[in-house]
Parts: sequence; structure tokens; C-alpha cells
Amino acid sequence: MQAFHIQSAGEQAKLCQITTPKTSLGQVRVAIKACGLNFADLLMQKGTYQDTPAAPFTLGMEVTGVIDAVGADVSGISIGDRVAVYSGQGGLAEFGVFDAARVISLPDTISFEEAAAIQIAYGTSHLALDHRARLQPGETLLVTGAAGGVGLTAVEIGKLMGATVIAQARGADKLAIAKAAGADHLIDTSEDLRDAVKSLGGADVVYDAIGGDVFKAAFRATNPEGRLLPIGFAGGEVPQIPANHLLVKNLTVIGFYIGGYLTFRPEIVRDSFNTLFRWHGEGKIKPHISHILPLSEVAQGMQLLKERKSTGKVVITI
Repeated sequence: MQAFHIQSAGEQAKLCQITTPKTSLGQVRVAIKACGLNFADLLMQKGTYQDTPAAPFTLGMEVTGVIDAVGADVSGISIGDRVAVYSGQGGLAEFGVFDAARVISLPDTISFEEAAAIQIAYGTSHLALDHRARLQPGETLLVTGAAGGVGLTAVEIGKLMGATVIAQARGADKLAIAKAAGADHLIDTSEDLRDAVKSLGGADVVYDAIGGDVFKAAFRATNPEGRLLPIGFAGGEVPQIPANHLLVKNLTVIGFYIGGYLTFRPEIVRDSFNTLFRWHGEGKIKPHISHILPLSEVAQGMQLLKERKSTGKVVITI
């Protein structure tokens, strides 16, 4: 089968032919239809992601498709079922073998492409804002990188949860996308973030995917008893948090990594995905997919992420 594969540590991923995998105890095989791309895929290629598998492995973290084979000791899953899998790896291929515990049934109301675009971006924002930050109706949410894969979903979900949403992004086109997702206030990256947020009354919750100076400015614009979620570091710098400022303003910095829940509380992720698929069916959320590309163009899709030329999600169809 074809797969976007890393053969050994330090090598770049490339599209190549590998052996089609077989199921073992507790596993299913999926004929993959679509796979969402993520910034983490770029980090895995460099070996700098916190959950990089040992080589050899196939990239692709969020999968949708049809059950093709069922291993021993698997119940409730049948050949032909439409499913989503938060796999962590193995999605950029024609077939993938995954633990049955990670499989979620897909309703007929959602396409494979949209379901591939929802899992990590929407799952991250939903769990971070609801389960971790406990965002409340009427609070002000600041989202940085608001037109990116996770940022845009934070705008949408924050608005759905009843917050006033401030969106920061680069340029009029990206800000327009954030506005269409529900943002109440828009801040261009050319503006002073701290001053702009303070002029709007400050932020109660900060959802930051950029890090570096952006996080520092957002930190200084957070209201007393505010909560900050450092979701990622797309800007390249992991911010250092001044603990004395936490004390003065009674702030809380909340760690969150959706993949970690698969290890110690997988039911949290499952419930979140089921909620998100239900919301989609009810018309409450709609993933923004800027590019849908075939597997033969997966390298171009990765380049779009690297150069920040995509908005929302890039999805690869198999």
C-alpha cells in the first residue's frame, strides 16, 4: 500500500510502498478515506514532538474511513462501519491498523473529510475550554493565532459556550475568517496585543497557540483570576512564566495536551468527540477546510502548514 512514511530516525517522510498491515488482538483495520494534517506532523518529522513514535512509522494523526478487518477480542465494531480514529500516527496511508478502543462510530450526517478535520482541532479546543478552563458564559476569551487549525475552532466553540471572543490573527483575510467563525473583536498582529485587549476590558481566559512574545503580551492583558491555556508554540519560543505575577493577579496557567488523556482518561476524549459530531449534525459547528488534497500531494499539504498558507484545516483524501 502507499503511505507517507518515515523509515528511520532523522529521515524525511516520503510517499512510498510498504506492506499492508494485519490486525492482531484488540485491533481493527481501516480502509482510510481522509486524514487531517496537523502542526504536530511537522514536529514529528524533525523528531521534536513530545509524542514522536519510534521509526519506522507512518504520519497522520486523525483518521476517518471504513472498517476493513476486525481482530480477535473486538466487539461492537463490524466490517463496513464508518469510523473516526484519533490514531496519533498511521493515517496518511491507504490502510491503517488501530486499537479498537480508539475507534468512534461516525454518524451518516458527516463526511469523511469533515470528520477528519474535527477531531484534534475541535477536540483540543472543546476539552481545553470546557473541561480544563471552565469557560463561563459572559466571560471574555482571547484567542491568538485565531485563523489557524486550532485557533479557529476555539473562536467557534468559545462563542458557542457564550463567551465574548477576541481574535488575534495576521492580516485582513485571516481576521475576516475569524469574524465569520464568531469573533466579536479583531486584533491584527501589527497592533499592540496587550493594549488592544486591555482597551476591551481584558481577558478572562487566554487560548494561545503561538507562544513567545504573543503569550507574554496576552499574559499581561489577563484579568485577575484569569486562566491561560498555552496550547502550542507555533512562534517557536516556549514562554517562561513569571510566577510572581501569577501570585499578584491570582492567575492560573493550565497545562493541556489532548493526547495525554488517551493514556489516563480516554473516555474524556471519546465523550468530547461524540459531542462534537452531535454539534455538527445540529449545525452548531462547521469545520473550515482551506485545502483538500490527494495522498499524492501530501508533501505540498505539509508545506502549506509550514509556511502558514492554510487557514483552518488541510485534509488529505485517500
